[in-house]
Amino acid sequence: MNQERQRQIASMGGKAVPDEKRSFSQNRRLAAEAGRKGGQSVPGSKRSFSQNRQLAAVAGRKGGQSVPDEKRSFSQNPELAAEAGRKGGQASHGGGTADGQARTATPRITEQDE
Repeated sequence: MNQERQRQIASMGGKAVPDEKRSFSQNRRLAAEAGRKGGQSVPGSKRSFSQNRQLAAVAGRKGGQSVPDEKRSFSQNPELAAEAGRKGGQASHGGGTADGQARTATPRITEQDE
């Protein structure tokens, strides 16, 4: 059986169950938990994305391109994107304060300012 025929058959199986009956589409927490369990069951040495960053980047781009623009929350809401970027930067660089807010520089007053 060729790959195209296999895809057709798999597609029919996926379409057989209506969206409202798919538990993961109704319960994001359940889907996330299942994803974590699946990821934890694979040893680190066998996780292809952790071993190959380029492969992970290609997959991420592909996934992002498969979502229509109107469903991309960051493309529709630049403020949300900026906030997420700040939080990510703070988390990875140890910035921020205890309440999660970004540290701001204290302005220095010079003789010219007075």
